[in-house]
Amino acid sequence: MSGPSSPLRLAVTGREGQVVRALLDAAPAAGVTVIPLGRPDLDLENPASVAAAIAAARPDAVVNAAAYTAVDQAEKEPERAFAINAAGAGAVAAAAAGLGVPVLQISTDYVFDGTKPAPYVEDDPVGPTGVYGASKLAGEQAVAAATPNHAVLRTAWVYAPYGKNFVRTMLALGATRDELRVVADQQGCPTYAPDIAAAVIAVARNLVTRPDEADLRGVFHMAGSAETDWASFAEAIFALSAARGGRAPAVVRIGTADYPTPARRPANSRLECGRLARLHGVGLPPWQASLATCLDRLLVET
Repeated sequence: MSGPSSPLRLAVTGREGQVVRALLDAAPAAGVTVIPLGRPDLDLENPASVAAAIAAARPDAVVNAAAYTAVDQAEKEPERAFAINAAGAGAVAAAAAGLGVPVLQISTDYVFDGTKPAPYVEDDPVGPTGVYGASKLAGEQAVAAATPNHAVLRTAWVYAPYGKNFVRTMLALGATRDELRVVADQQGCPTYAPDIAAAVIAVARNLVTRPDEADLRGVFHMAGSAETDWASFAEAIFALSAARGGRAPAVVRIGTADYPTPARRPANSRLECGRLARLHGVGLPPWQASLATCLDRLLVET
């Protein structure tokens, strides 16, 4: 097992997700070994595969970053969403408990209904409005039931230079369009996957090296430290794109009612992250700075 000065071994569920890729990128400089676990060795839809795969990684901590994240499709596939996000998460936590190591569960703002007029704190009443949020909430509950040695890390509006996310979608659409209609009445805190990775590593180190501190366990909000709406986020993306020689189509601000989706999106996805800063000493940068870093990677680096 890892000590304070030895490399940290993290078993991470998933192979292709934004957080997994960010953890792999961050690992060498952070003195961390990341072991990504995915199909066929570990399949969250097959709980029997989970314990053996995690045990074989010999981890100091386990990060459950894999999830069913197709928010609209989940309305048509509730059984699959719950199998992966709830039962799968519980199996990961049980495997970690069996090894005597902490588990970090990546969760979401979708556990809330989005009607609060202020940023959400960890103790606010939950109330998911769709299958995805309900399945992720059930995952939080399964993790807590499996082991007290856990940290649930709720995040929101995740983006990265890779994977499927709002920033890459806007740039792809903007490459061929002069105007984009973007929802302006949903608020949130854009969160850069590499910032999540740095925070996850810091929290994992705390859990491993301070095993008796109960305050380090439980639910924490972990998001970018500033807020915006989708349309303003898009405008910022295109302003940075233009400054780097890319295209900058006009953004037309619309309401949620003008862009119906099978699953209802929270009007308020803002997360207050003071507890993470106070107890773990971890704070994520403002999204504006991280977005510039992301655009540099997407538009400037070759």
